[in-house]
Amino acid sequence: MRHNKKFNHLGRKASHRHAMLANMAISLIMHKRITTTLQKAKALRKYVEPLITKAKEDTTPSRRVVFSYLQNKYAITELFGEVSKKVGDRPGGYTRIIKLGNRLNDNAEMAFIELVDFDENMAKTETKKRTRRSRKSAAPKAEAPAAPVAEEPVAEEAPAAEAPAAEEAPAEEAKAE
Repeated sequence: MRHNKKFNHLGRKASHRHAMLANMAISLIMHKRITTTLQKAKALRKYVEPLITKAKEDTTPSRRVVFSYLQNKYAITELFGEVSKKVGDRPGGYTRIIKLGNRLNDNAEMAFIELVDFDENMAKTETKKRTRRSRKSAAPKAEAPAAPVAEEPVAEEAPAAEAPAAEEAPAEEAKAE
């Protein structure tokens, strides 16, 4: 019977599930935001938030406990360094899950999970929305380069002098034939 077994098994055996959640936790710590299915994001939240809470006190035993879950020294360094400084005063709720809609292939619900205190880094990478400009705003920009236009006729005179010479050369060849 399945009494009191409330966590999502994600269609995997226990060892595969633990390995997958550890890899996803490492990616979340290193990249601060990952995109995955909604159910995996919810399972990852339960997996990674206790680790972040453990990382708030930087002691050797807490590092060893977190390392037993993650097995990646670069992620541990990032977690106990940058991440723990950002979340030091937060009592919990270190992650945010935002739904993205359904995946085209299999219609699975997609979401991204991110560390809450690092959303300002993500805002910098977003592209700014460009607005259309009317002709009125474009006209003053056309008037600004008026000074360089005065120099261009000087440059055009030299090619103009070469152009008749180029025209005369075919005419001379025609006379020679």
